This record gives sequence, C-alpha cells and structure tokens, in this order.
Amino acid sequence: MMSEWRIYRGVSEPHDGIGRLPAPPPWRDFGRDTEPTPFDRDAEAGAGRRLPHAAAYRADERTVDAVNTALYLRRPLLVTGDPGTGKSTLAHAVARELRLGPVLRWPVNSKTGLRDGLYRYDSLGRLEEAGVARETGDPAPVADLGRFVRLGPLGTALAPYALPRVLLIDEIDKSDIDLPNDLLDVFEEGMFEIPELSRVADTQPVVRVRPADDGEPVTVHGGTVRCRTFPFVILTSNGEREFPPAFLRRCVRLHLPAVGDEQRLRAIVRAHLASAADDADEVIGRFLAHAAAGELATDQLLNAVYLVSRTSGEGAPELDRLAELVFQHLDVTVPAPPVPPAGA
Repeated sequence: MMSEWRIYRGVSEPHDGIGRLPAPPPWRDFGRDTEPTPFDRDAEAGAGRRLPHAAAYRADERTVDAVNTALYLRRPLLVTGDPGTGKSTLAHAVARELRLGPVLRWPVNSKTGLRDGLYRYDSLGRLEEAGVARETGDPAPVADLGRFVRLGPLGTALAPYALPRVLLIDEIDKSDIDLPNDLLDVFEEGMFEIPELSRVADTQPVVRVRPADDGEPVTVHGGTVRCRTFPFVILTSNGEREFPPAFLRRCVRLHLPAVGDEQRLRAIVRAHLASAADDADEVIGRFLAHAAAGELATDQLLNAVYLVSRTSGEGAPELDRLAELVFQHLDVTVPAPPVPPAGA
C-alpha cells in the first residue's frame, strides 16, 4: 500500500492530490501577497504528441519518491539518463496526473542564455509604433507597454500562480557553461526583474504581459515577476557534462537507467501496446539479451513489439531479423560513408 505522503503516485488517472501538498519549508516560502494568476489546469494545449506517452508512462517507486521529494522541498528535479529513458515524458506525466496544466518546455542549447527563458521584449515593435506616432503628430506615449513583453517558459513558471506550474528545462547539459549558475539566483529568490518595465514603474506600476503558453495575462507589479509557489521544475541531462556543486546541492537528483527489469518492461509494453502485450515475452527476452551487450532504449523495445504484432503474415521477417534491425546499440559509432576518389 502506498504511503499517504505521495502526492504524485505514478497513476494514469488525473486527481486533485496537489491540494494535499503541505506548506513549504520556511526557506522556500515565497509568500502569498499577490493575487494569483488563473490557469486552465486541464488544458492539453502545448503537450502535443507527448500526451499519449504521458498517459501511458509508468514511474517506478524510486521515480515517484524523487518527484514527491522535489514537490515537498520546492526544489528542481535534475533527471539524468540516456536518450529514450523517459526523462522529458516524466514532466508531462506529472502535469497530467496532478492537473497542473500544459508543460512549459524550455529547450536549451549552447547559445541559450537566462533571459531567453525569462522574457522577450519587442524593442523594434515599440520603436516602430513610436515612429508612427511621431509621423502622425500624435504625442501620446504608448499606453500598454505590456503588449511588447512576452514571458518565456521560465518566466511564466515563476508567475504568481496559486498552484505550481510544471517547467521542463530540456537538455541542460547542452547549455552554455554559465547557465546553471545563472539559474541559481532565480531558483533561490523565486523572482526576476524586467528592466524595461521597472524603468516605467513610476508611471505604469501595473502591467499585464502575455505568458509563454498564451494563457491568462500575468500581472506584473513594479517590473518584478514574483512567484507565489515554486514551480515543479524538471531539468533533463544526457550526462554530457558535469555541473557545479552549488547547482547540484539545490537540486533533487534522479537517474533513470536505460533498461529496467523484465517485470517493468512488461508493464511499459502493456501501457503502450496493450493488445500486443500478451505475446511480447519473447521480444522482451531478445531485448534484454541485446541490452547486456550494449546500450539500448526502451522505445526500441516498443518499436520491436509493434513490428512483431503487425508482421505476422506471410513473408514477414523473422524475429531474429527484426531484432537485428531495431535493437542496434546506441553506444556504437556509425562509420562515415567512404569518400569517393577525386574525379569520380
């Protein structure tokens, strides 16, 4: 029997368990002095193709406990593991089960900076509008500065929602070396400043801006976005780099292995391909045998089970051939094609 402390239970049916989440530790309490911004807790927009995967996702006990630890402590969850282990899908599964709205996804690369995740300011649009005003002789300043500001995924997650939004920071290990440290202050303070709005706070103290998910506009007071409750943040990493200790100690950490045991693999197949699960034992056995010799991902198993269930007719390839095609190890370098001789 599952303990009562588990807010996230790793089940397929959405529920309101987030209402049982206790008050945060004093050092992670960001106050509730602002009016909450509403959001559609059951909205599926933005989840896209991951919705079916989120519904079928099966978290093991260690994953469930890690998610709940991050929820209770109001800390980011750093999820490491090889590609195809379900790191990103976990964020969608948590959002779906706890009815926390669409996931706010922030894909990261080597050119990504902190501001990219916080907000965008359309300075060119404002200049163009000011130029039109001058040409028409209209001296009136732009009344609604918020029309030129749009929050990014991180900035939206830090808006003053009554319940935590789910933020997926995807492939943080591909970021510029400074980004993890840049995130520390935002994660610790639960707030950030939009200088373009701070500069006009005397004349426009309250501005409404668009969030990343195009939901209800967020009200910004004095140019500062301040959360009421810390978002549920998942940072994924394929292990391509190490992170500074200051960053790691502020995260709850979870490693997802590439391949689970036979019982867990059966559960994954049953969740995704229920009609083929009863005949998948031999495929699972081949998968485990291949995984013992090199790196594989669970989506390769699902691909093989699907193919076997659809290719049983005359002329269909044997299981050995399908395994050779689908269970190709991920840690083997594919040789480059030969370079043709000059003049060929």
